[in-house]
Amino acid sequence: MSAPFAAPFTSLRYPFAIDGAQGQIAQERDYAAHVEQLIKQLLLTSPGERIDRPDFGCGIKRLVFAPGGEVAATLAQTIIYQSLSKWLISVITVHEVSVLAIEERLEIRIGYAIRARGERRYLNLQVTP
Repeated sequence: MSAPFAAPFTSLRYPFAIDGAQGQIAQERDYAAHVEQLIKQLLLTSPGERIDRPDFGCGIKRLVFAPGGEVAATLAQTIIYQSLSKWLISVITVHEVSVLAIEERLEIRIGYAIRARGERRYLNLQVTP
């Protein structure tokens, strides 16, 4: 049995960029980095932002301004878990989502496994206005 993604893997790099050395669109060749980019896109995209998928996204930036500290963190945690479970279920298994609201920022920690590899990873993200 061959290993998943034994063939070379490439995708567009997020955020979109031009590779100055090659004079072409920048590519991501690491599958784990690609999955991390997918998670970041989901978290930082607001629902309604994509015309073709108006319900895609988590809109986590809007919660930075939500009152209530711990209440905002719990709401963010729920929204993140539901969004990851809905949009990336074929790519990852979510094991943990924790959010801390500290002053004007959200500190997010996501524990997940990449389904294709069974590889456990963590993403720590700080969202500020």
